[in-house]
Amino acid sequence: MKVEALDHINIIARDLDGTAKFYAEVFGLDVRDGPPPLTRHQAQWIYDHTGRAIVHINSVDCPRSFEREVTPGPTGALHHVALRCSGHAELCARLEARGVEHVHSLVASIGLRQIFVKDPNDVLLELNFFAD
Repeated sequence: MKVEALDHINIIARDLDGTAKFYAEVFGLDVRDGPPPLTRHQAQWIYDHTGRAIVHINSVDCPRSFEREVTPGPTGALHHVALRCSGHAELCARLEARGVEHVHSLVASIGLRQIFVKDPNDVLLELNFFAD
């Protein structure tokens, strides 16, 4: 298993549209709706010039694969850090061997398998495996 890149950041926002507008206007990024089953009122994803979704903005009431207490505001709005990875089976074996608690999720509409795990500092990591 190897980490290939930082995939995206996820921000929980009271003002979804205003936050998306900020990223579009200030950084020239492209705003699109999140993938189904999410709606445009729950999630808007911000894409870079290469077509990668690098910022995910979610409403406070947006459903999440891994629930935890999050309060929008200074730093509290950061829900998790996502890493694009390869070697899904190897990572699963490592987590199991070490007894590390984790949660699996599947976003079938975009061919994405995910593993959510917390680091020792309670930082939530979303490990993303596309076509792996």
